[in-house]
Amino acid sequence: MNERVVIIGGTSGIGLATARHQLGEGRDVTVTGRDPGRLRAALDELTAHAGTLSASDTDGTPGEVSGSVVDAQDEAATREFFAGLGRVDHVVVAATGSTAAGPFLSVTTDALRQAAEGKLIAHSLTARAALDVLSPTGSITFVTAASAGAAMPGTAGLAAVNASVAAMVPVLAVELAPVRFNAVSPGIVDTPWWDWMDADAKADTFAAYAKSTPAGRCGRPEDIADAISFLLGNSFTTGVVLTVDGGARLASGV
Repeated sequence: MNERVVIIGGTSGIGLATARHQLGEGRDVTVTGRDPGRLRAALDELTAHAGTLSASDTDGTPGEVSGSVVDAQDEAATREFFAGLGRVDHVVVAATGSTAAGPFLSVTTDALRQAAEGKLIAHSLTARAALDVLSPTGSITFVTAASAGAAMPGTAGLAAVNASVAAMVPVLAVELAPVRFNAVSPGIVDTPWWDWMDADAKADTFAAYAKSTPAGRCGRPEDIADAISFLLGNSFTTGVVLTVDGGARLASGV
């Protein structure tokens, strides 16, 4: 029987790239999202990808694909979703909320609350619900962000929310062992998350980041999916927040 990985927020960006990667690893993949249309599109893409893998000459058999519409901020719905799955081996939480980005004095209280609900609360609710069906030798992987330690002006709200998610990881790894808890902390990655910025501002941000980064580029979703695959597969790794930022932290001295 294949291992099963559930990806919360798996209909675009890092979550969708992770789903593709896990199919190639031979795991069964279940993705969730809040939008039915985006979920259908993601499932169509993943099913086609699995078909391509089956037709290729690569070793192994790709996993099976399924999905559900779930709002990770809805505790009852999240618990009902996991209860209906049966055995789960790995959970990846790629859910995101509002950005709460901008100068500190201009970020509204409502924006901060929404950002916390969309990320900290969503990650927490998912982890609690998943533990009811998770294999004792399984893992939960959060997706936070390198903004948590980057000290970039205009990201105080964003940094606070991501730092709170990262801070849970070592605590939960000890408290809930032998289940493994880890997180991946990406730098700037070219995903639809950045669509809240206008095109020129986004281009300038990406160019500046690439110039200042030893890797010489921004991240791709596949870069993060590859790191998540390591965290899922390595049974001797727990309590780790893995920074995948192209070396940006080195250039900034953080």
